[in-house]
Amino acid sequence: MLEKGKARITEGDILARVQRTLKRPETVKAARGMSHFGEHAIGWLAAGLVGAAVDRKRRKDWLVAAGGVAAAHGASIAVKRVVRRPRPEHPDVEVLVGTPSRLSFPSSHATSTTAAAVLYSGLTGRNLVPALVPPMLASRLVLGVHYPTDVLAGAALGGVFGGLLRRIIRKQG
Repeated sequence: MLEKGKARITEGDILARVQRTLKRPETVKAARGMSHFGEHAIGWLAAGLVGAAVDRKRRKDWLVAAGGVAAAHGASIAVKRVVRRPRPEHPDVEVLVGTPSRLSFPSSHATSTTAAAVLYSGLTGRNLVPALVPPMLASRLVLGVHYPTDVLAGAALGGVFGGLLRRIIRKQG
């Protein structure tokens, strides 16, 4: 908690301010689309399978990368079950999408998105992280389903998984 004078600023207060700033009909629509794409890492797994189908020379690498995305997602779920942090409850935060659980830390969407961005960047030769990760992290805040530390921790977890596996793929190639 941050102290401002005698009042404490909570992470819920920060989330409410982010949501007030970014919540517009078009951003909510985009955030919901991203939420559905990232649910259970399905969109990122599908992207890996498409990569494997299109890039036949590196099919195995694409499949290993997709497996890494699944493993990162699984790790985030395991951490959620240990930490057991509830989703945000704040009078000024509106929840704008359904979630499969009531657990918040870390964001599995942030984890799988970051792992996919790191791994698929290595396979495409393009840095996908700036284009994919910040929008997904922001979407979880816009939708009111994660605190800022949830998405940051998820991105860190996905980055570690993606970075380690990317090195393994590079060494084998």
